[in-house]
Amino acid sequence: MKKAGILNRHLAGALAELGHGDGVLVCDAGMPIPDGPRVVDLAFRAGVPAFAEVLEGLLAELVVEGATAATEVREANTAATRLLDGHFPSLTLVSHERLKELSAGARLVVRTGEARPYANVLLRCGVFF
Repeated sequence: MKKAGILNRHLAGALAELGHGDGVLVCDAGMPIPDGPRVVDLAFRAGVPAFAEVLEGLLAELVVEGATAATEVREANTAATRLLDGHFPSLTLVSHERLKELSAGARLVVRTGEARPYANVLLRCGVFF
């Protein structure tokens, strides 16, 4: 049994299958999930688990070379804006509609229970060497 890191077996297994350039959408409970990507749904109740908590856990285990979020987050969700800006100084911003289109190409979607708007980010996996 694992004693540290991500303990959810479905999420840990999905992360182990990712490669360089793969997309991982970390999203709030309201983001429409397209057909295609593998989905690990962590949502339990509104706000649980929080977007920030899940993102922090993923970033502790993944190499990320880029991130894309919706422009709308800037005005609608200051907490998510601060979190994203803190982790991704070169954050790419697109419209929410465009982010939904891009999410169809993700390899993995991790749905949180976040109930604040536009708490979504599409991560692009890097390589550790």
